[in-house]
Amino acid sequence: MADLGTIAMLAFRHLVVRRGQAAVLLFGYAIGAAVMMVLLSVGDAMLVQSRDVSLVGGGEVTVLPEGIDLEGLRTGSMGGLFFGIDRARFLERQQLGGGRMADVVAATSPVIEHELVYLARGGRLTPLRAGGDIPSAATAVGAGLEVIAGRWEDSPADVRFRTPSLQALYDELDRFHSPVADSTWAEWHYFNLAPRPDEWWYVTYILGGDWRAGTGGGQLLVTRHRPGRPAARFVTEVPQAAVRIDTAGADLALGSETVVQRDGRYRIRGRATGPTGTVRFDLTVTPSPSAYFPPLELRSDRFVSGYVVPGVRALASGSICEGAECRTFEGIPAYHDHNWGVWRETSWEWGQARGESMSLLYGGLLAPDSLSSPSAAPYLLAAVDSLGIRQVLRFARIEYAGSLPAEGCAGVVAPARFHLTAARDDDSLAVSVDVLRAQASPVGLGGRRRVFLQLRGAFRVSGRLLGQAVTDSGLGFFETFVEDTFQPTREAPR
Repeated sequence: MADLGTIAMLAFRHLVVRRGQAAVLLFGYAIGAAVMMVLLSVGDAMLVQSRDVSLVGGGEVTVLPEGIDLEGLRTGSMGGLFFGIDRARFLERQQLGGGRMADVVAATSPVIEHELVYLARGGRLTPLRAGGDIPSAATAVGAGLEVIAGRWEDSPADVRFRTPSLQALYDELDRFHSPVADSTWAEWHYFNLAPRPDEWWYVTYILGGDWRAGTGGGQLLVTRHRPGRPAARFVTEVPQAAVRIDTAGADLALGSETVVQRDGRYRIRGRATGPTGTVRFDLTVTPSPSAYFPPLELRSDRFVSGYVVPGVRALASGSICEGAECRTFEGIPAYHDHNWGVWRETSWEWGQARGESMSLLYGGLLAPDSLSSPSAAPYLLAAVDSLGIRQVLRFARIEYAGSLPAEGCAGVVAPARFHLTAARDDDSLAVSVDVLRAQASPVGLGGRRRVFLQLRGAFRVSGRLLGQAVTDSGLGFFETFVEDTFQPTREAPR
């Protein structure tokens, strides 16, 4: 047998004489070795991660907050601490677990893993690591626990999280908040009703003032617009002692003027006095299924602003009486939102429009803090259809043009039309509004005299959402603020 030296010499001579063949052989061997090492490394990494408590779970896709550091989350660094997903209930019920994704998503399972909690016992604190699942949801995605003893099943809180009753859903969305010690604090239920294209009513149940100092109170404000008549306002005021709110629900009483929510229907009743006598109404407002916008709250050292829309699209039925004239309505277009906060030196842009197949909701708050550190796109536009919110887009400015006399303040003009374009990734919507009628109210903001405008207008929208072309038109209500002299074009602060 040849010794190792002979074998080495023959191999070396082969490499020199057969250089092409040797190069191909060595290249193939190197590629094979490299692929094997990569596969072994991937397999080892998957095995390690499969045993990592932070990554254990079921399903095929994991949803995390945008911008989260995945490695930091896995290793427990600062990038993985205290993260959460805002409005998780809304995502579970409507976005991921709702009808819009039913052909793609078979099941969803909200989960909390690796949370730091402390057990207090005997004067000592013991750090613990805790997690949480909804049993039926975890089982549906293949991540159910193997129960050795006892039962592991959904609690009433689990059921309310995923599939609340209509009563529980609207109480959760529309609950009242504890008043704060600030004279500019206020909270209100707002409804608008449109019996006909040229007739509409604003109904607002508002409470405000420094509640803790005992100087608060409530007000029912009704504004009526009818063709051939000047706009009229009707008011009822009540002291703080006559106000009843529910911090766990939507019910409100301003003396005998009430809002009562039962099983997703709002019974609103009231009486208010104005220039043409007394207005009385008894109406039931029913939001369309899934047509709601979840609660948002902006908070800083100088202001608090909360907003939720339980009824982006709704229907109202009942009666409205003005003086001796009473009329009954059935299934007329309606809208309902709820606001709370501290409103010192605060203004906003807002609009709500209803088309044949889609409703639009837009808004943005301009407060002292936002003026000092403005966002590049401070406004949101939500497109809502029969399955709920279809998309939320952003835009930077509203382009106002033209002039139209406004009712309520002599010499004040409103815009005759305006336009905005909102975008998100590949989605884009262009909205144009022709103002039909404007109501003006003077307000004082930061020592300046400004005018609050409530507009009625006809809108047109076109663009693309989720890869599909969309177009629609209809009527809507819009709000903005102007100075004493209206400027045709105004941009958001930059």
